[in-house]
Amino acid sequence: MGGFPKGLLEAPDGRRIIERVIDEAERALPAASIRLIGEHPAYGFLGLPQIADDPPGIGPLGGFLAALSAARDSAVQRLVILSCDLPYVGGPLIRRLAEFAPEAPAVAPVDAAARGGGEARWQPFFGHYRVEPSLVAASALHASGRRSLQGLFANLEDAVELPLGDEERAQLRDWDSPLDRQS
Repeated sequence: MGGFPKGLLEAPDGRRIIERVIDEAERALPAASIRLIGEHPAYGFLGLPQIADDPPGIGPLGGFLAALSAARDSAVQRLVILSCDLPYVGGPLIRRLAEFAPEAPAVAPVDAAARGGGEARWQPFFGHYRVEPSLVAASALHASGRRSLQGLFANLEDAVELPLGDEERAQLRDWDSPLDRQS
């Protein structure tokens, strides 16, 4: 995207994707406290707290660790993480994610492309996490020198797949470039 924040792309309904995701999350989880993972001045207009990657420079794992650490420091026991590039996600699916298998250390969908016999690809940025076990697993992943959040799910042996119907799976189609709007 050449440095342009994906969440600022215009969703099909005319809102910015990030505004749409926030609105849907607030409807689904009205008691939740919303934070942005990663610091980017382009999102300042939202007026939401931003959590800097910690450690910085290690990709998505740095943001994931920072979010889990901030949740632990605030005595939050469960955390829902949503990507800012989901222009179709709806509140009912977010609510189902948050309520599904609350005893599991992590809940997330598995990419449908992996179902043809390939390796399962968890979707960590549409996930529900118990903070303590997830923080232990993410810290172990970081200590090992690995960075892929797929390794997080290997460290969380009791992670649960969120089953999705075709319509729900379509809600998780993300946009990685302005060209994705045309598909």
